[in-house]
Amino acid sequence: MTPDQIPLRSSSALECRNCGEVAPLDVHFCPQCSRILALGRHGDYFAFFGLPRRLKVNAPDLERRFRELSRQFHPDYFYNAPPAERLASLERSSYLNDAYRVLRNPVARVEYLLGLEGLAPTRSDEARTAKVPPSLLEEVFALNEELDEIRELRESGVDPSALRARLATARKPIERRRDEHERQLQELSTQWDERQERVTLEALRERMLERNYINNLLATIDREAGAIGNS
Repeated sequence: MTPDQIPLRSSSALECRNCGEVAPLDVHFCPQCSRILALGRHGDYFAFFGLPRRLKVNAPDLERRFRELSRQFHPDYFYNAPPAERLASLERSSYLNDAYRVLRNPVARVEYLLGLEGLAPTRSDEARTAKVPPSLLEEVFALNEELDEIRELRESGVDPSALRARLATARKPIERRRDEHERQLQELSTQWDERQERVTLEALRERMLERNYINNLLATIDREAGAIGNS
């Protein structure tokens, strides 16, 4: 392992409240008495599903695991169980749903992994999204000029269909940038899965911040299109 690589964090353990047996964090039922374990302070969504901390997830396998765990945790199975076990089933069912929503979405997986590895965007990072990323200066400058002209033409009563056509043309380079960022996210995700280097996570965070800015640009175009439709 090189100094730039990140070792996977070791899991802690859970103690069964019924028999006192200690179980690994990714085990849902006590290996000694088979009672459902309280959720406690769980490690992460990946471990909950019994998956490695990777960004490429096999969707059918994830869904299969989700359905299996959903059946195991279903509150109906714990209707006559002690209150602690009923609560545990509800907690695990809720956590399972949250984990599934995140892990089945590629972008949400990246955001979640960055948080797990201590690279979640900070306030200063979020403030940066209000500024134009250097790599997007040319596109943003051209878009702002075009939007200013479109607004002036709209106010002067120009045919809305012509303005919508100009907006569609202005949108294309931003969409191409978005598509390029999606490709980069895929490539960096593969790199992380293969080498697990911190530099890859840092690059992923930069791409995510730029992606957020691009989405804000597209939202601005959509708002202008709405204004044209209401004029």
